[in-house]
Amino acid sequence: MSKPQRWLLASRPKTLPAAISPVLVGWAASIRAIYGRGGSLSDFGLLPALATMLVAVCIQIGANLVNDVSDFQKGTDSGERLGPLRVTQAGLLSPRQMWTAVFVVLGAATLAGIYLSFYAGWQVLLIGAACIAATVFYSVGRYSLSATGLGDLFAIVFFGFGAVCGTVYVLAGSVPVYAWISAFPVGLLVASILVVNNTRDMESDRRAGRMNIPVRFGRAAGETEYTLLLAGAYLSSIAIMLACKSPWVLIVWLSLPQAIRLNGRMRTTPIGPLFNQLLAQTARLTLIFSLLLAVGIVLNIYFPA
Repeated sequence: MSKPQRWLLASRPKTLPAAISPVLVGWAASIRAIYGRGGSLSDFGLLPALATMLVAVCIQIGANLVNDVSDFQKGTDSGERLGPLRVTQAGLLSPRQMWTAVFVVLGAATLAGIYLSFYAGWQVLLIGAACIAATVFYSVGRYSLSATGLGDLFAIVFFGFGAVCGTVYVLAGSVPVYAWISAFPVGLLVASILVVNNTRDMESDRRAGRMNIPVRFGRAAGETEYTLLLAGAYLSSIAIMLACKSPWVLIVWLSLPQAIRLNGRMRTTPIGPLFNQLLAQTARLTLIFSLLLAVGIVLNIYFPA
């Protein structure tokens, strides 16, 4: 395996929809907020928008790298794991290389955040610092977020409210109510990706002392959590419709058949490598849902109800 292939594997590209999705929704909500106060598309800052995406992607990659090397150093990962190959455990990259890469990608996120602070104010640095701290402490330490069962809540707070509303704040200067509501289903869907991961790894997580829902209550609890998260995302679109006063956001329901299929697979797929496909498909659903939601929010500008 070449060096670029090793680093690509370490970055876990199939998880990147978790970073891209909330920023897309944030862009759409920002455009609607700008138009709502009498502005136009020319008031939408393209470079700051791209910087928000860079921050999100870098933080996601940073989280993946930290998780890889931290789990190896804690002994959580072993040759028996069911998930995709982890580069540190497999000896493809050294811990030193991985921590150096963490510094580089989070450094890039920090530099982009500093640029955004000149555009939108120093408060942006606080948001970024909180996100970077959560990125590290999700995996690092005896009482990490993943070890204490707080990973799902982390996903909703940071990938939902933090990423969506942070993007809107940077690009629009304020966060309307509909932006807060729009952040909720995105966070729920990102959390559903974690649930697939936790259900697949519940036996190894139990041996490692982790305490998430599948570990505590079994696979059936993980399946139920997955169903509730998907259902909550689609039902939330009704609240977004009322807040935006637009039926266009309900186009997210076009992705419902895919969600129903994935929910069925969650309940019938044997624990094993096939769960890796389910995880990637859930990430893809998150991206499709978010893209449809973003389109629905923007359509209301040009075709108001």
